[in-house]
Amino acid sequence: MDPVEKVAGEGDELRTERRQAAAPKRRAGAAAPPVVGFVSLGCVKNLVDSEKMLAQIAEAGALISGDEDAADTIVVNTCGFLQAARAEVLEVLEGLVQRKRRGELKRIVVAGCLVQRDGAKLLEAVPEIDALVGVHNRHDVARAVMGSPDPTERAAGFSPRDVAQRTASSRPVDLYVGEYHSQPWSDRGRLRLTPRHYAYVRISEGCSQKCTFCTIPAIRGPMHCKPPDEIAAECRELVAAGARELILIGQDTTSYGADIGYQPGLAGLLRKLDAECDGAKWIRLMYAYPSVMTGEMLAAIAECDRVVKYIDLPLQHINDRVLRAMHRRVTRKRTERLLEKIRRQIPGVTIRTTFMVGFPGETEAEFQELLDFVRDFGFDALGAFKYSLEPDTPAGRMRNQLDEAVKQARYERLMLTQQGVALRAARRRVGQTLDVVVDASDGERGIVARHAGQAPDVDSVCLLKDGVAEPGEFLSARCVDVDGYDLVIRPGRRRPRAVRGI
Repeated sequence: MDPVEKVAGEGDELRTERRQAAAPKRRAGAAAPPVVGFVSLGCVKNLVDSEKMLAQIAEAGALISGDEDAADTIVVNTCGFLQAARAEVLEVLEGLVQRKRRGELKRIVVAGCLVQRDGAKLLEAVPEIDALVGVHNRHDVARAVMGSPDPTERAAGFSPRDVAQRTASSRPVDLYVGEYHSQPWSDRGRLRLTPRHYAYVRISEGCSQKCTFCTIPAIRGPMHCKPPDEIAAECRELVAAGARELILIGQDTTSYGADIGYQPGLAGLLRKLDAECDGAKWIRLMYAYPSVMTGEMLAAIAECDRVVKYIDLPLQHINDRVLRAMHRRVTRKRTERLLEKIRRQIPGVTIRTTFMVGFPGETEAEFQELLDFVRDFGFDALGAFKYSLEPDTPAGRMRNQLDEAVKQARYERLMLTQQGVALRAARRRVGQTLDVVVDASDGERGIVARHAGQAPDVDSVCLLKDGVAEPGEFLSARCVDVDGYDLVIRPGRRRPRAVRGI
């Protein structure tokens, strides 16, 4: 479902309350508030930004529309991580510009990573943009939507480059593109775009790992973590709003606490949330970084009842030379020891990973080493992506950049290799009884659910046959067949909605 369409189906009561609270702020005789549509691009970390911005826009008195055609103002929250993401942004904006020229739109607001990374060039490419809001100025999105009445107000948070760009423009443009700052931040009070029963919880922002291919530190700054009490409070708010699966995210979740002096680290946070999040059924950890994962973290995952036995561990490669060139700070030997320890310490664990193909200088022998490793280890789930040359990164300045055809061929070979691994893993599930959560109650394929080893959107699913269930319902089901990567299940006994502490 399109992110804009999701808004119409979620959080109606919350929006009504916020509109009522905002109504007294409107001046008598004031113009009607803008009707805002929202397009959220990129990763789930961007999705959390979008949810927070939507709430701020609603609180300012704007009306949020699930029908993009009915909106007179569109906000696009952008991704700037890879060239493909930037191309997607321009494609979306091209359609909006055409609508604006036909008089169907009054205002286009562009926010997020691409604005932070290269807002001046974006404005040069699309001069019809009315406002730019950077990652670190998310709190200014409501003013950008409404239009700043005072030119000095528009200048708040500018970098010199942005001021020069605005001055050179033929018309006023609201710009909120500040430099990196470490002020306290919160994701509470969001207007959720996910289904009611699960929510993403961002435990940190930015990254300090400095992988040579990655632009995230340049866009979002070094890692800065939310205090554990703030995270726990956010989780309780989400649970109170109906979330039963809490998905912990960050660019590098395993380094949690390093910048705020929180000595218990990720292990301590997992134990804290496990103890305090009454009403949550599952707590899922994503984006673990292999070089900083410890036995203490694994013990917390193994011992905490609510924490699902699932580890998302992006490895990127397995060849030692390529790993050094990527600045991953890990070797093949250390990786193999870690994977063995995970399986030994967490019985029944699901391990998901991602790999990059076509990194500068990757030889056929080094790629074959990766293929053999994937075939031999047997990851439960695996994603892959082709290296994208980003000019501002160390890898972008490396010699021996590979042709796109070579990268595409290696990508296809890797996914074909994993296909056989995944199909065998799926067939091993036949006959097992699984605890699953229902995600959707209709559709061409029937009722769609997930077991604990399946994360939303990125993993395979379970297809429930011969049963009736509602989204958000947990139940027990038996795996009876496979359908490609997906599992076919039949219902057993239903799980009660009450969980520990309720």
